Amino acid sequence: MGFLTYIKDRVQKFLNEKNFVTDLLAMLEEKTGIKSNYIVTGTLSIFGLYVLFGYGATLLCSLVGFVYPAYYSIKAIESTDKEDDTKWLTYWVVYGVFSVAEFFSDIFLYWFPFYYVGKCIFLLWCMAPFSWNGSQVIYTRIIRPLFLKHHTAVDEIVSDLSGKAINAAENLTKEAAKVTVNHALDEGKED
Repeated sequence: MGFLTYIKDRVQKFLNEKNFVTDLLAMLEEKTGIKSNYIVTGTLSIFGLYVLFGYGATLLCSLVGFVYPAYYSIKAIESTDKEDDTKWLTYWVVYGVFSVAEFFSDIFLYWFPFYYVGKCIFLLWCMAPFSWNGSQVIYTRIIRPLFLKHHTAVDEIVSDLSGKAINAAENLTKEAAKVTVNHALDEGKED
C-alpha cells in the first residue's frame, strides 16, 4: 500500500504544479465540468485497457519508454546537477540493453498474453523516481559487473577495429587519389 500511496501523492503533486498538462486539464475541466482527477484517472484507465486489448500496443509501450525519459533527459542535460545526468544515462543504458534483448526474443515474447502490459510496467519501473528503480537495480546487479569483467577486452577489440578502419580509409583514399590522377592524366593525353 505504501507504493501506491507514493504514486498517488506524486501524481497529485504533479497535478498541483503549473505546467502544460495542468493548463490543458484545467481547460478540459472548465469545458466539460469533469474534475481533472477524473480526467486523469479515465485517461490512464483507457490507456491501460488499450495496452491490454488494443492494436498498436507496441507503439504505446515505445512512447512510454521514450517520451517521459527523453523529456527528463533533456532537462538533466540543461541542469547543472550531475546526479540527474547519471540517473538518465543509466536508464538509457538499460533501455538499450533491453531493446537489443527484446529484438532477438520479440518473436517469442510477442505471443505471450499481456506481454505489452508487462513491458510497460517494466519500463515504468526502470524510470520510476526512487533510488531502487529498475534501471538502477539492473545496472548495478547485471550490466556493471559484466562491464567491469569484460571492458578491457572490448576496449582492445574496439581499438583494433578502429585502427583497421582508419588504415582501410587511408588506403581507400590513396587508391581513390591514384585513380583520379591517372584518370586526369589519361584525359589530358586524349586532348
